[in-house]
Amino acid sequence: MSEREPIIFFDTTLRDGEQALKASLSLEAKLQIAKALDRLGVDYIEAGFPVSSPGDFESVATIAREVKNSRICGLARAVKKDIEACRDALNQGQPFRIHTFIATSPLHRKQKLRMSFDKTLEAAVSAVKLARNYCDDVEFSCEDAGRTPLEELYVFIEAAIKAGAGTINIPDTVGYTIPTEFGEIIRQIKNNVPNIDQAVLSVHCHDDLGLSVANSIQAIQAGARQVEGTINGLGERAGNCALEEVAMILHTRQELLPYTTNIKTKEIYHTSKVISQRCNVAVQANKAIVGSNAFSHSSGIHQDGVLKEKSTYEIITPETIGVPSNQLNLTSRSGRHVIRHRLGTMGYEEGSDYDLDAFYEKFLALADKKGTVYDYDLEALLWLKKANQAHYTLDYLSVTSGSGVLATGTVRLKKLDGTKIAQASVGNGPVDAVYNAIDSISGRAISVMDYRISASGSGRDASGQVNIVARCLDRTYHGVGVSTDIVEASAGAYLDVLNAAIEAENVRKQVKDAEKLVQGEP
Repeated sequence: MSEREPIIFFDTTLRDGEQALKASLSLEAKLQIAKALDRLGVDYIEAGFPVSSPGDFESVATIAREVKNSRICGLARAVKKDIEACRDALNQGQPFRIHTFIATSPLHRKQKLRMSFDKTLEAAVSAVKLARNYCDDVEFSCEDAGRTPLEELYVFIEAAIKAGAGTINIPDTVGYTIPTEFGEIIRQIKNNVPNIDQAVLSVHCHDDLGLSVANSIQAIQAGARQVEGTINGLGERAGNCALEEVAMILHTRQELLPYTTNIKTKEIYHTSKVISQRCNVAVQANKAIVGSNAFSHSSGIHQDGVLKEKSTYEIITPETIGVPSNQLNLTSRSGRHVIRHRLGTMGYEEGSDYDLDAFYEKFLALADKKGTVYDYDLEALLWLKKANQAHYTLDYLSVTSGSGVLATGTVRLKKLDGTKIAQASVGNGPVDAVYNAIDSISGRAISVMDYRISASGSGRDASGQVNIVARCLDRTYHGVGVSTDIVEASAGAYLDVLNAAIEAENVRKQVKDAEKLVQGEP
């Protein structure tokens, strides 16, 4: 039997996936997602679009420093400043990839770029050559390749490889093609581009017609050896190819798909959960592989079959993707070493992912309130900002509300310098009253665009988790709060947004001050 060929997994959750979110991810959230992807075993992490903003530049640079196994990639248009921004952000002492792209379809060239075929080709070649000067790992994408005539596509690919691209990506940018059609595009490229053997052929499929995973599998069978996508299928419009689905298709159907990957399937469930929570995008219950119903059996016939032999209705076991059992053995009597061990089994490292002393204080506070703490509680606590890094923390909260009673909220916040400020306000409910009090203390108005309550866990032992999307200081943020008290959780989510907005305001000020120094201004 011949040796199985490897399939490269290229994850773009932090770039293409983030573009579709209602609120930008914080640096902390991006780093946590990147580390989860690294543990999952993806080969490449497209960490962002460095030229787009100082925040994106810093997050790409931080991920490039912190992540040790997956190779980090940055996206760049076929523009000099984009490619140089990738170089500056990624050049952290480890090998990296620059991914540059330009639209190749006649529609995009005419309506978007307003460029001729020759000018577009020239820009593509120049971009690849420039990127190749800065690193030996360059990927070139033919945007809207699915609607580009094959003869024109061949010219772009051959020229990009000659210019130094080691990976050629064929995106079905708008999810237009069907599997047999897309597979044939890959076959024709393999047969008609004379130097295609000098590059890895990659695919990047969108899900507008619900065919992204099927198209990607067809492409692999036709000769593609890199597949791009996101976890949970996040992405523009209907989303990207869900990488966890591709991974499990390859894992489950090895007799038809004789390929290997570096994906650690037992990390799939955890990675999916981290990304769902940090991106504030729920996974639909019937989602393949990671949905809450993926391993549920309601039909009596199905239940009878599973009880007799699981394989009658389960082609994948929950254990294969790392679905946890959540044992109930953490209480206020549990010591630091137990917490460290439990977090370690969940994939979190002391020092890089959390400070044990600060985390233990939050754990004890929650354990005192609810008695038993579950794995999902620990994870929720990890997602909350460390108190010693927050500009404002909640020190005291009291609300009065009821039928015929004006809702009143009294809040005392603690600032970084240790000073405490108290304020009481009224509102159309207890949460609104608390939010008004926080606005009075901070002097900043926050506009809540989306408010969602969910339970972490089930039954009476569940913690309440509040996720909000809110606008402050001309930017949109995602805030999360967790508590056994929903009003307290709501206040935590609101403070999460406030602290993120203040931090972003400080970063913008630092950038402006640096620009003034460069320009010689006082």
